[in-house]
Amino acid sequence: MDSSKKLKGKDLINVGVFTAIYTVVIMALAMLGYVPIFMPLFSILMPLFGGIVFMLYLTKVKKFGMILLMSVLMGIIMWLTGMSWYALALGTVAGLIAEFIYKSGEYKSAKKAVLAHGVFSIWVWTNYFPLFFCPEQYWSTRQEFGEEYITKLQSLMPMWMCPVLFVACFIGGILGGWLGLKILKKHFAKAGIV
Repeated sequence: MDSSKKLKGKDLINVGVFTAIYTVVIMALAMLGYVPIFMPLFSILMPLFGGIVFMLYLTKVKKFGMILLMSVLMGIIMWLTGMSWYALALGTVAGLIAEFIYKSGEYKSAKKAVLAHGVFSIWVWTNYFPLFFCPEQYWSTRQEFGEEYITKLQSLMPMWMCPVLFVACFIGGILGGWLGLKILKKHFAKAGIV
């Protein structure tokens, strides 16, 4: 492999710094989860607000592996913070696909950057899996929320919401990518992304 295409210390620092910033944004939004209606809305809100950070990150991404590493780290963080291993598994696949999408535009296509963020954002969807596929286990560890909260959230999340939330995460990711692109226009111009 050409040494200019290998990840170097600076690249890994960017992965770490932007993953940390992205995580702070996501965790700040997650605090709203104490209000049941926000749980399904996370499928839009997290990709929307996370898109600003992610798009700024893409101005630093010029080598294969940086998006994949971020998605793996996000999966590990979600697993360690009590969600499930699904975010690591599916998030890694989504991150790899996003990596190939952005690379296909030679790290210079704004359209590919937005699409890459839409695909990357699918990791958010995996956090809903325990609610749909093993609710007894999920709620057994969250009894402190109270019966009223649990009942309300279950009414907001029938099984048919699972594919709806998948689509919402992708669309939220596209919107977040577009928003990030508009807000960070001068950063993209400076990075040569058009």
